[in-house]
Amino acid sequence: MESSCSVAAAFGLPTASLVILGVFAGPALAEPPAPPSTTTARSELAALTVAAPHSMDGYARDKFDIWASQPDGCTTRQDVLARDGSNVNDQAGSCQPSSGSWYSAYDDKTVTVVADATIDHMVPLAEAWRSGADTWTAEQRKAFGNDLKDPQLLIASESSNSSKSDSGPADWKPTNHAFWCTYGKDYTHIKSVFKLTTTDDEKAALSSVIDTCTN
Repeated sequence: MESSCSVAAAFGLPTASLVILGVFAGPALAEPPAPPSTTTARSELAALTVAAPHSMDGYARDKFDIWASQPDGCTTRQDVLARDGSNVNDQAGSCQPSSGSWYSAYDDKTVTVVADATIDHMVPLAEAWRSGADTWTAEQRKAFGNDLKDPQLLIASESSNSSKSDSGPADWKPTNHAFWCTYGKDYTHIKSVFKLTTTDDEKAALSSVIDTCTN
């Protein structure tokens, strides 16, 4: 398990930045991280660096060590299921939920079968790879793949997760238009926090969904 200082150092940030990057610095949050304000999202979007996508050579999901063990002894996936579910019951002596319900904001559906409550990365792992994660260390990729402090991990129905796949907002948007504002702000925030690049098409798409915000 990484120390909190090593995770901050991996991204060239001071230890105080663990409020942003402290994936392994403490237990899971009791509720999902709130999206940034619309003003903050617009500022973060304007500051993103536009660059050509990197090659996918060498990409593999396991290079992000997703669903790693957290300090509470549960996996990242189990912590998200516990954090984001309603009436969640754990199996005796286990971190694994046995029942509950989970809301999929992408398609405005509620999932009541644990196995059908998939965990999606707001910025897909493949998209992160082609926008800068290909140059990261294994520690940096693990921090990204298991980020519980930022709005990077969320519940998604199997169908919406499959539909999104590794696409960004230039090629895919939630069928639930009411979630577009949050989707745009959260996606932009993750790219900003992890210093990932964007493309002109993605930047325009993010601007359009943030335009749906009412504040």
